[in-house]
Amino acid sequence: MKSVKISLNSIDKVKSFVNDIAKFDAEFDLVSGRYVIDAKSIMGIFSLDISQPIDLNIHSEGSDDAEIMKTLEPYII
Repeated sequence: MKSVKISLNSIDKVKSFVNDIAKFDAEFDLVSGRYVIDAKSIMGIFSLDISQPIDLNIHSEGSDDAEIMKTLEPYII
């Protein structure tokens, strides 16, 4: 598992983020305080406080790691 801090501080950023990660078979979890939600769920993301940075946990098998990190570059802080 790999963890990165991301910022999803606008509705457009949330939409593009979900579209970007939906291409991958890996599991993505967003962690904000005690809440853990599926990062591929737009409704779940909007239940979090998106004005603050959020931890993203990536559960991948390793083959797509480089491509996933490249895709996430615009969101990582």
